[in-house]
Amino acid sequence: AMLRLRLLTWDVKDTLLRLRQPVGESYAAEAQAHGVQAQPEALSRSFQEAYGAQSRRFPNYGRGQGLSSQQWWVDVVKQTFRLSGVHEDGVLTLIAEKLYRDFCSAHNWEVLPGAGETLSLCCQRGFRMGVVSNFDNRLENILSQCNLRHHFEFVLTSEDVGFAKPDRRIFEKALRLSGVLPEQAAHVGDSYTRDYRAAQAVGMHSFLLRAARQGEEPEVPPEHVLPTLSHLLALIEK
Repeated sequence: AMLRLRLLTWDVKDTLLRLRQPVGESYAAEAQAHGVQAQPEALSRSFQEAYGAQSRRFPNYGRGQGLSSQQWWVDVVKQTFRLSGVHEDGVLTLIAEKLYRDFCSAHNWEVLPGAGETLSLCCQRGFRMGVVSNFDNRLENILSQCNLRHHFEFVLTSEDVGFAKPDRRIFEKALRLSGVLPEQAAHVGDSYTRDYRAAQAVGMHSFLLRAARQGEEPEVPPEHVLPTLSHLLALIEK
């Protein structure tokens, strides 16, 4: 039977938008513009380490601990370079602040194949739409720059809401905002834990975008798996 859905909520990173190039390449290019040499591969590895440590120490962009997300990110960028052997603090601050601004635009983000068309079709079919993303408060602007913002009634980021997926409260806020029951809503995302399972835990339907990335993840019924976003409407209307 066709799902009687009224609301679709969407993850963003690696669901609707992806980085145009690896983080290390963006960081290396910006460093070079400031006369600083660093290897992209080393920066990518250092970024994973710095981002992981900062996330553990100050979860959700330090929102509960008095940090601004801009300061949180500036610290991550500076630590990334330090771990790669670059220590000139003055120039690192300039590089970090410039990168913070650059990652707020379509300059570093691109729309995934099929995303724009799928969102348009979902709006045409009369679904209400919202974003539920573990992102900082730059997201509204990024979505606007990438020409996707107009598809959505609301954009909920973990920084704004104060809770990050898989916390059920960010999904509950989306349901409250739209006045829709969980069983009338579905979430679309690429993370088994943060998107697929987390939405199911509040009673929503759930679709997992999974581009041939099988492996250690638990089994997901095939009718919940999207090889690409273009498969979504067929699954909903089956």
